[in-house]
Amino acid sequence: MKKYIAEIIGTFSMIFCGCGAMVINDFTGGTITHPGVAITWGLIVMAMIYAFGDISGAHFNPAVTVGFAVAKKFSWNEVPKYIGSQFIGAIAASLVLLFLFPESDLGATIPSIEPMKVFIIELLLSFFLMVVIINVSTGSKEIGPIAGIAIGSVILLEAMFAGPLTKASMNPIRSLAPALASGNFTHLWVYLTAPFIGMFLAVFSCKLVKSDNCCDDKC
Repeated sequence: MKKYIAEIIGTFSMIFCGCGAMVINDFTGGTITHPGVAITWGLIVMAMIYAFGDISGAHFNPAVTVGFAVAKKFSWNEVPKYIGSQFIGAIAASLVLLFLFPESDLGATIPSIEPMKVFIIELLLSFFLMVVIINVSTGSKEIGPIAGIAIGSVILLEAMFAGPLTKASMNPIRSLAPALASGNFTHLWVYLTAPFIGMFLAVFSCKLVKSDNCCDDKC
């Protein structure tokens, strides 16, 4: 039960702070700035990894959870429980933001370019993210002295350059929760599919370069 609670709290914190930074930036006329929003995403993910990495593995992302399962580093029986916990945390954070800022889009991932281009970008962003995760994690757990820094940094980097175009989601639940709370489902399909495909490709690529420590049934 503790690991599921950790996923709820970690996902709630990530969505509340990351999407909250986007909402507050709009609400205050850009005082946080785009780099500030990107830094917020990177820092909150890094902090939650260090807080909960040794408890739940600090997934906070259904695509990461499924990616670890595909890599045979995580039990498929645990996947629905983890995704359910992540959904609870994400929707709770979005509802709190809705209460605080009812007129905002709650940080929804509304693309600025054509959906197919967004799909390709989100797929690649998710691929890069999972490549880092699977190579710095221990089994299915994002723990160790460099895991938080490495994963937080790649999220910051990707949010910095791709955020203005796609909102740099890389996480189906991060896009789904604000969409449900705000009622804005614009091109949501992109964000529910591209991260899974990108992370699957990352898992398979790992085997090509790290065959002695990837996809090896070690959980």
